[in-house]
Parts: sequence; C-alpha cells; structure tokens
Amino acid sequence: MHYLIDELTTEMGKAFETAGYDPALGRVQVSARPDLAQYQCNGAMAGAKKYHKAPFVIAQDVANALQASDILENVQVVKPGFINCDVNTEFLTGYIREMEASDHFGLETGDPKTVIIDYGGPNVAKPLHVGHLRSAVIGDSIKRIMRYHGDTVIGDIHLGDWGLQMGLVITELKKRHPELPYFDPNFTGEYPAEAPFTVSDLEEIYPFASKRSKEDKEYYAEALENTHRLQEKERGLYALWQKIIDVSVADLKKNYARLDVTFDLWNGESTVNDLIPGMVDRLKKEGYAYESEGALVVDVAEDSDAKEIPPCMILKSDGAALYTTTDLATIEDREARYNPDAIVYVTDKRQELHFIQVFRAAKKCHLADENCTLSHVGFGTVNGKDGHAFKTREGGVMRLETLITDIDQAMYDKISSNPDIPEDEAKTTAHQVALAAIKYGDLQNQPAKDYIFDTEKFTSFEGNTGPYLLYTMVRIKSILHRYAESEGAKDAAKLKVASPISKAETNLMLDLSGFNAMMDEAYRDFAPNRVCAFLYQAANDFNSFYHETKILAEPDVQKKESYIALLKVTLDIFEACTAVLGFTAPERM
Repeated sequence: MHYLIDELTTEMGKAFETAGYDPALGRVQVSARPDLAQYQCNGAMAGAKKYHKAPFVIAQDVANALQASDILENVQVVKPGFINCDVNTEFLTGYIREMEASDHFGLETGDPKTVIIDYGGPNVAKPLHVGHLRSAVIGDSIKRIMRYHGDTVIGDIHLGDWGLQMGLVITELKKRHPELPYFDPNFTGEYPAEAPFTVSDLEEIYPFASKRSKEDKEYYAEALENTHRLQEKERGLYALWQKIIDVSVADLKKNYARLDVTFDLWNGESTVNDLIPGMVDRLKKEGYAYESEGALVVDVAEDSDAKEIPPCMILKSDGAALYTTTDLATIEDREARYNPDAIVYVTDKRQELHFIQVFRAAKKCHLADENCTLSHVGFGTVNGKDGHAFKTREGGVMRLETLITDIDQAMYDKISSNPDIPEDEAKTTAHQVALAAIKYGDLQNQPAKDYIFDTEKFTSFEGNTGPYLLYTMVRIKSILHRYAESEGAKDAAKLKVASPISKAETNLMLDLSGFNAMMDEAYRDFAPNRVCAFLYQAANDFNSFYHETKILAEPDVQKKESYIALLKVTLDIFEACTAVLGFTAPERM
C-alpha cells in the first residue's frame, strides 16, 4: 500500500508529464495554508528556469491537465506559481478503508532488520534521578517504533558497573565493615547469601566515598588499588561486587517497571572486560593503534571534517581502559553475538564527539561490520521552570521514583474526585495517566532539545498533554461502548467509513490517512516527537468533529454507522500511537 502523499505526488507528476514537463516536479506536500487548500505543489517554480517559462504559466498548464483527475480536485493556481489542491473525498474514503484492511494501517515495512538499542545507561549503586528519564523514555519508544516497523530489536541497558566507582564503594564498605569475609584473603568458605547492605546504604555510600576521594589522597589511592584488584577478579572483592550488582539491579528493575520501560539485556561495562586485552593487542598488531604521549590511540580524523576530531584514545598512559575502550569492545561483542544491521545509542547529546570517535574507530578497525549502521540519538536536558536542571524543592537532584510518585498523586487527586470511580480503579487509572503525562511531556520534544518539566502543565487535561490525549481516547471508547449497548447496534469492526460530510470529518480523515507515512518518518529519523505531533493534531480534529456532529443521536442509520466506523479506526490508530510512546488509555477517567 502506497502512502497517500505519494499517491498524490504520482498523480501530480502525471499531470506535469501530460503538460510537457518533468514529472519529478510534481512533489506534493501538505499545504502551508490549510485555510486555502489541503495540499500544494511548488514544482512550477523549480521548473521555471529549466523551461524558460513563468512559473504561473507552468502551473496553469498542469492545473489544466488535472481537470480530468479523480484523485485531486479544487485545483487552483496562486501566483507566482503555487498549485493548491484537495484530495477527492471518494478517493480519501477508499484510502481509509484500505488502511483499515492492511497490516499496521498500510505501513511499508520492507526487509526486517536486527537492531540493538543501547539506552538507560545508569550506574549501579546510585539511585535513578530525573536525568535518567530521557534515555529510558526515548530509547524505549524508539525500540517500540522499530518493533512496530517489523524489526527484531534488542534493548540493552548498558550498566555502568565497572571501574573506579566500584572501587570507591568497595573501599568505603571495607572502612565501615572490615570484619566482612569478603575482605579476608584467607577466607575459603561460602560467602553469605544475603548482601551486607541495602540499596539505601549504597546510595549513601557512593557520594560519601566520591567526596572523600577528592579530599584524601590515600583514600583515593586505596580506591584505585581496589578497582585494580576487582578487575583482576580477586575472589572476595569480585563476590562483593556481585552483591552490589544484585542489589542495584533489583532496585533498577523496580523503578523502570514503574515507568513501563523494559530491557532485553542487562549487560554492563563488566560484560566485555575480559575481551579488552585481546582487542587492544589486535589493534596494535594490525597497526591501527599507536602510542602518543604514552597513551594508546587510533586516528579517526577525516579530510572532510569541518572541525578537528581528536584521535580515539584506547588506553590511558597508565594503561587504564576508558569508556571508548569499553564501547569498542561492546561493539565487537555485539557483532559476534547478534550480527546486527544497526546499533543505536541513546545518550546525552554532549557525548556526540565521543560517539563520532567510537563509530569511526569501530569501522576503521573492523570491529563493526561495514554494513552495520551505527547511530547516536543525542538528547537534551530536563530543566525546571527556572531553566536550570530539574530539582526538588529542597534544591537536590530529583529522584526518578519521587517524580513518578508526585505525578501519580497529582493525577489521583484529580481522578478520585469522580465519585463513580472506585478507589482501586482510581489508583490504577491515575498511574496510567501519570505515565502519559511524564512520557508525552518528554517525547513531544525533539530529542536533542532541552525542555522544561512543568508538572502543572503536563498533568493538565487541556492543551498538548498526555492526559488530554487519553481523555480524548476515553471519550471515543465511551461512545463506542454506548453504541454497542444501543438497540440495533452492529459490530463496529464490520462497519465501513463513508464519504465525509463536514469539513471537520474530512480533516479527521486526512489526519488518519497520514499515519503510515508519519510512522515511517518516526522510524527513519528516530523521532517519537513525530508520533506526538500526529496524535495531538488528530485529537484536536476529532474533538472538533465530536462537538459539531450528532453521533449517537444521528437519525440516519447509515450516517451513524459511518461515524461509528470512523471512531473505531480513529481509536485503533490512536492506540497504535500511544503503544509506541509507551502508555495506554484507561476505560474511563
């Protein structure tokens, strides 16, 4: 099934050809002036120089050729040479029906790919805070969009579970509990099944240890030594590290579950630690890596670079590995295990240079297959109303679980005011709406943009918000439910959309007809914000249609059944959109 905009472009191209011009000039786009027309073509301006004619003359020739079209109608030429037009309503109706009958509403999926998405990226022994929101929410949505497109997608959290931060935690644990068997080099028995700390203990220990290491040189040196001993897998420290991982991961899973964000792999930097020595040796032997000021580097600069791209450092002068080392080893490991067609990284946009270096090194050193696409989706920061990093009222970094709890409570306060909704249902519904508020509030922005997290705005049932979209979907569900219970009701899934009668109905159908092309763009550009923009526009047009139209009270049975069919496809498409954004609509609210 072709996308509607492509169908219109083909029709316009035929008219250009009939009029004696290049059909490639017939590119149709949504009108910049919807008050004048639904679509426009600017090809006459592009053809003016080629054909040495005024663009108005070319446009008029094409308009004359379109008079016989049964796809485009109301064709008008506007100086200096714009071609404005509408889609024929019968053709539009047939297109909506074809979408209904097609898988994924006519989305062209092509050959399915194997894709790994690297997102989340939290450090163990630290609580999730609001800064972790974007990687989780954007990465999870991109994963859902790619799966909707038919790809096999593997989500990897890529934990920060190795390196100095682990040495710091272990050092402080030893200071506080030197009696633990993990620190006894002569201990040969079984280590305790229970961890000697809680997640709350770890969350207090890491910042304490980090601060002390900056003030105490001996403490810092001890932490470095413990990091080295851990990486050498000394029995006691490695067993203690496993306990740190188990406690941290259990807490991370609980918090990500509240966001309805999932991962297929819970790998970390430690996963590839044993692969690094072999990789480094190979890069040396094959001549890709060389020493520079004591460090081991790979040149990644290219002649076309507009700015300087420094060499990619593989090992520091003291022989220590870096994030680049781990990322390169991870790419090599993923190639060996999954042979992916693409790997997508969702991280802070300030890491752009890092990934330019890593991607180029991976290709140059043949760690990544030449056909594997490596992409970085960089995101901006979450700020408060003051334009600075989002914080608690006390000025501290907002924990993610606190943010979710606060939004849950705000939505519960609103929903529980409805006396018809029992308390248990109100709590469940409140969390559904809270997820929509949080995720839509984030995803409606282009990933690279910073945005302000405005709790009052995001939890509103009006405006461009998640709750507004859910309220619209609940409204549709209510109408369909009441229709199903009415006398003479038919199965809504078997009803067919008829040609639109009003402008509001036409606008809604036009919105829906663009779903498949929009979803393709969201897939291609890693852009959940395209889905949000589509949803908001369609929700507004649905509500205009709803307020102008007697749906259940319509006396003409055929009209009523057409309205119900339109509502059914609207809800189905809305549910597909919210599913890839990572939230669902309740039955009532």
